[in-house]
Amino acid sequence: MKKILYSGVGLLLIAVAFLAFNVLSSQLPGNARLDLTEQKLYTLSAGTERILAGLEQPLDLYFFYSDQATRELAPLRNYARRVEEMLKAYERVANGKLRLHIVDPEPFSEDEDRAAEFGLQAVPLNQGDEQVYFGLAGRNAAGNTQAIPFFPLDQEEFLEYEISRLVQGLAHARLPVVGVLSGLQLNGGFDMLAGQPTAPWMVLEEIRQLFRIESLEPGVDQIPEEVSVLLLVHPKQLPEQTLYAIDQFVMRGGKLLAFVDPLSEIDSGMSLSGEMGAGRASDLEPLFKAWGVRLRPAEVLGDGVYAMAVSLGQGQRAVRHPTWLNLPPEALDQQDVTTAGLESLIVASAGILDPLEGASTRFVPLIQSSTHAMPLDAERVAAVDDPQSLYADLQPTGERYAIAARVDGPARSAYPDGIEGRKDGIKSVDNINLILVADSDLLSDRMWVRIQDFFGQRIPQPFADNASFAINALDNLAGSDALIEVRSRGRFSRPFEVVEALQREAEARFREKEEVLQQRLEQTERQLAALQQGEEPGKVLELSPEQQATLQQFLQEKLRIRKELREVRYQFNADIEALGRTLKFLNIALVPMLLTLGALAVWLWRRRRA
Repeated sequence: MKKILYSGVGLLLIAVAFLAFNVLSSQLPGNARLDLTEQKLYTLSAGTERILAGLEQPLDLYFFYSDQATRELAPLRNYARRVEEMLKAYERVANGKLRLHIVDPEPFSEDEDRAAEFGLQAVPLNQGDEQVYFGLAGRNAAGNTQAIPFFPLDQEEFLEYEISRLVQGLAHARLPVVGVLSGLQLNGGFDMLAGQPTAPWMVLEEIRQLFRIESLEPGVDQIPEEVSVLLLVHPKQLPEQTLYAIDQFVMRGGKLLAFVDPLSEIDSGMSLSGEMGAGRASDLEPLFKAWGVRLRPAEVLGDGVYAMAVSLGQGQRAVRHPTWLNLPPEALDQQDVTTAGLESLIVASAGILDPLEGASTRFVPLIQSSTHAMPLDAERVAAVDDPQSLYADLQPTGERYAIAARVDGPARSAYPDGIEGRKDGIKSVDNINLILVADSDLLSDRMWVRIQDFFGQRIPQPFADNASFAINALDNLAGSDALIEVRSRGRFSRPFEVVEALQREAEARFREKEEVLQQRLEQTERQLAALQQGEEPGKVLELSPEQQATLQQFLQEKLRIRKELREVRYQFNADIEALGRTLKFLNIALVPMLLTLGALAVWLWRRRRA
């Protein structure tokens, strides 16, 4: 074999193989690649492929990227290369219906003017006066344009979704229609208890800027054909013909965003006509059952970790309310476009959603409680005056409960035999798309926004992301099924998940110690105030022996707890450093040692054979 390899014939065979490889590779597409990444970062999803296959008119995409200005910014250049490769994949799959133009807009050039015309944003660099363009603009055959002003590096997992959303928006440029059906006065009305008119809810004003709203009556018996997304807010005591209309809307491919509630804090218990006794709960029980979901009846979610501080009145200190929850990013699904990136959601007396056993649909939680949570009786919560008394009922189960969920997949109609006078309905479909939320109060103004009157204009000042969540959900559902399928992808750079888990654990312990310290501080202050009540007015600022003893005891306790806090922080850093040493050992010593041992084993094996 060695003689053939080193002979003239062998060298000729090698030359022929090398030439054949070059000829074959030249005939292959220049951008062909084998995607071996775990999350298929360089492969378009099936949803995107369906969007591109459905293009009827050609589209032009303009990728504006300041290549020269970013030559020293390696992270941005790497991400720009990923964006460009994905856009080229779009162009390749679209089969001529999508034309990609890559533009490097130099300062004071026509390309820079065109970027500004499309609405792209230039970001100034730290050094010098150079500005960076890193965005995408598109134009359809009718001349309509849409743009992604800038690709943020921290939103890499939603890159494909944003591009597909832009492409679909250009292909279908009409404003989506949202049908609104509510048991609350979203459009404003008259407060019977206060005796004065009420303004429209600010969330509806925010939605109106992006969608065309079609208001529906509570007794509607058919959802209009032009409605692409149906928004239900506290749908209370709907008649059968309306439930059937909603059922058939979903069966024929309509998208649904529903906010139901076991105990609406904003509901006065009246019907829209002003009649008392209508209750404060809403549900879609027959529809939910057909969709494989259940809202736990008469149960409210209590959570000791996410409980928010509320004021009981002027002059009273704030207390934590276990059913009024301030939900951080950890409670939100960071892999779904509706909740990823949101910082805070506030809910009040929210319910619990469960998937039904044996359901044909898929149930994906979007908003969840912590593990320090449990169901509470809704009547007990409604009757309580002191929220802190609910903590006596709170016995955490260790389970995380779903407050909101995405439901999709095959489903059957809740009315397979129709209703009286309507027997020709759709009985089953291969796929439905719903987002269900077990709280309606999160949409009310007091849960997410302060409104400032500026010369007659209502200026919103949000303090939570409740409206953003609702708009994200509507925006996502307003797209086609293909776009809804394009959710988050992986990131090119992967985080140190073990390190982050250690950080979260240490910070949780640190916060717990701080809360204990604060509680003891408040307790001591109350003791001091009680001791001072019996003193003469002129001696209020003097400390009695009892006060001095109490204060000294507190100071010693404070020093002890501060020492514990330092120990927690030290142990936290020690865990991180130990992990770092382990990783260094694996990278520097263990891998070379294994390679060396492997080489020695092969050498010994060959020597024994010889």
